[in-house]
Amino acid sequence: MTLRIYDTAQRAKRVFEPQDPARITLYVCGPTPYNYAHIGNARPPIVFDVLRRVLASQYGASAIVYARNITDIEDKLITASLETGEPIAAIAQKFAKIYNDDAAALNVAPPTIEPWATAHVPEMIGMIEKLVRKKYAYVGKQGVWFAVGSMPDYGKLSGRKQEDNEAGARVEIDSDKRDPADFALWKFAKPGEPDDAIWDSPWGRGRPGWHVECSAMAAKHLGKTIDIHGGGVDLQFPHHENEIAQSECAHGQVMANYWMHNGFLDMGGEKMSKSLGNVVLVHDLLKAWPGEVVRFAMLSGHYRAALDWNEDLLKQAKTTLDRLYGALRRVWGEEGGDARDRGVLKALSDDLNTPEALAELSRLASEANTAADQKDHDAMANARANLLAAGALLGLLTKTPKDWEQGADADENARIDGLVQARVDARSARDWAEADRIRDALAAEGIEIMDGPSGSTWRRV
Repeated sequence: MTLRIYDTAQRAKRVFEPQDPARITLYVCGPTPYNYAHIGNARPPIVFDVLRRVLASQYGASAIVYARNITDIEDKLITASLETGEPIAAIAQKFAKIYNDDAAALNVAPPTIEPWATAHVPEMIGMIEKLVRKKYAYVGKQGVWFAVGSMPDYGKLSGRKQEDNEAGARVEIDSDKRDPADFALWKFAKPGEPDDAIWDSPWGRGRPGWHVECSAMAAKHLGKTIDIHGGGVDLQFPHHENEIAQSECAHGQVMANYWMHNGFLDMGGEKMSKSLGNVVLVHDLLKAWPGEVVRFAMLSGHYRAALDWNEDLLKQAKTTLDRLYGALRRVWGEEGGDARDRGVLKALSDDLNTPEALAELSRLASEANTAADQKDHDAMANARANLLAAGALLGLLTKTPKDWEQGADADENARIDGLVQARVDARSARDWAEADRIRDALAAEGIEIMDGPSGSTWRRV
């Protein structure tokens, strides 16, 4: 099935044509691990995890080389180290692990490659040396700068003209810069900065700029031209624009053939920010909601559009997943079916249209319920296969229906199983009062008993 994706650089949907079908290269900008990630940080890993699944369905999982970096050289890490007294490496290791654990709880598969910036400083220095040698960069008193004016088509990704960059520059003209739009490739060390944030270089001790980190890591692990580069829309300018400038001027070829950007999350119509006090951390959210609920909610809107994030969105996601797992439970025992429906793949192949894909998943659940009502075992087996195959593309329906409905606490589940059996025994003995008492007690705990031809089971509601 033909995959079409919206290419930010071309401002249009394009048919995806890889350089090498046996090696599809995908680079997505990863976290700066100085603190817990907020829910907006979770959108790129979820979006590009779905893209990876779609690519794998067409080219094979082993053909996908997916790199997501760890930015462990950054001003925020230096600030955190100075404030806490902890080494930068310790802070980065702690929060990178939390980020990856939280991503796993969202059913995000780990990347093929996870390059850390600190392990690639020699490659960054090598790229800067090449840019200086080619006259695209110059050495000042505060560091090494990329000369934006030396690249005629700078701004082609974001559509910003040179005069716009100058007018919107966040810093005034500095005596060390030739132009206010020039950006740092290497920053000389300042007094008071921790030693573990400083490296030797041909120009003096310091650290690489943020933008050159991704350029160097992408080139080392994926090649000078990669198939797809992705990230949040907030990175389009200046980060991705500057990646293009460094990479293409250094290598003399296109950095990425396709650029993909996901939209923002809004909190009740407002942008999430510390000043508004509406920042929601992924780590905290996962304590209140199953990861699959958060993932479903994230996929309920198209990745390029802004998504209004609120409690109602999560509640609706939970309700819909309960229905999907309920349908799956009814056909769970039917083995050997064929996954014949391709509606979800068709929707995802159209620029990751996840709202349409989720609608198709709900349709498959309806088919499963119909097959179960009719006791058509062949149709039930096929419905089970279709649900699981469609869910795998979206990273959903990854649990057994029992685990979804009952949870994973074995001791607690054994206690509830015992009470349900006690109710069955009471009913067999026609002790209706005791049966009702047990049912009501479990209902007060949020446990629903379901009686059927094959016996009684239960689920959390």
